Amino acid sequence: MSENSEIPDGTAPGTTESATAPAGATATAPGPQPEPIRFFGTSWVAHDGNYGLRRAGVAVGSLAATAASCFLLRFAYQGLEIADVGSFVGILVVLTFAICSAIAFRKTWEGFGSRPADPGREDNLRGLKTIGFIGSLLAYFFRTFTEAPGEKLRRAEYEAAQVRYAKRRSARTGNPAARKTAKAKKARRK
Repeated sequence: MSENSEIPDGTAPGTTESATAPAGATATAPGPQPEPIRFFGTSWVAHDGNYGLRRAGVAVGSLAATAASCFLLRFAYQGLEIADVGSFVGILVVLTFAICSAIAFRKTWEGFGSRPADPGREDNLRGLKTIGFIGSLLAYFFRTFTEAPGEKLRRAEYEAAQVRYAKRRSARTGNPAARKTAKAKKARRK
């Protein structure tokens, strides 16, 4: 399950500049805006807006979805037994879901900490992650014990964007010609 969304040109991942906000949207403050996280919106920034309840809800929801998915897979496996396809096919099905779930868990967990280096490769793994959806659900469940899934990555990107924005703003303040004149006057006095 990828959390990535389209990133407007000229902005850092995890932020949207107020100048690139869609028409009709009102920016509350100039500068970079935090990227919303699924189920959390932007409540992860200040841990407000029932953030704790949302984390608990995501944990319970992902665990319930995992349990329901396991029951569905068990019924599917029973269907294979009823069809009497043989033990080899049953073993292949179980191995396929186990391996795909392990890969999906690992890729989802890594996605919470860093953006994919090769988005094309991530797109190629989408089918594998779909088959191993139980692994992705478990990754969400375990990650909610420490943070909103993907919060650490987005927070680092958001804080870096704020620092870059502050540097750009401080570099542009005042009249550059006046600063050069003031520096020249100070140099002449010495």
